[in-house]
Amino acid sequence: MKKTILILLLALSCTFACAADKVPARPHIEVVTTEGTFKLELDGKAAPLTVANFLHLVELGFYDGTIFHRIIPGFMAQGGGYTPGFEKKAIAETVANESGNGLSNLRGTIAMARTGDPHSASTQFFINHANNAANLDPVKGAARGKWGYAVFGFVFEGMEVVDAIVNAESQSNGPGGAPAPIIPIVIKTMSRITYTYK
Repeated sequence: MKKTILILLLALSCTFACAADKVPARPHIEVVTTEGTFKLELDGKAAPLTVANFLHLVELGFYDGTIFHRIIPGFMAQGGGYTPGFEKKAIAETVANESGNGLSNLRGTIAMARTGDPHSASTQFFINHANNAANLDPVKGAARGKWGYAVFGFVFEGMEVVDAIVNAESQSNGPGGAPAPIIPIVIKTMSRITYTYK
């Protein structure tokens, strides 16, 4: 019985770890929203598990039709978990926290949202609207709260669209009373693209 459980646990732990071995170093994503389009470059070397999970969700079309459900100017824009009307999408597998990977929560970076459990990140992400390293990066040597929020890429084109999303007129009617855009800002499509630097 113990041997069977161990085999199952090893198989589950391999789900993203094995997929992470095949993650490209710098995959690119195009995010088409009702507010405009922006593009992401992910860091498959610094955050292989997170990027593997995110790419899997993109390929499934999971993010298509979801909204930015929490916007705070000077802080961040969060999405990836709700459809218009604030209906929560099914949660995927959780990902081990990869904060402390050398990437910092600076303006324009994308990171995984999570609960108080450091390893609870699943589908929701946020884009930093300001330099939030002091509050969101891991604290080295701290016994409590040492885990930060795992950064796994950055906006390399269209940051003005993210600015528009964050600064949209909002009211506190989002999940848990979070400030959400009055007019829903929907992710129409999120897809892999081939990008060549100019």
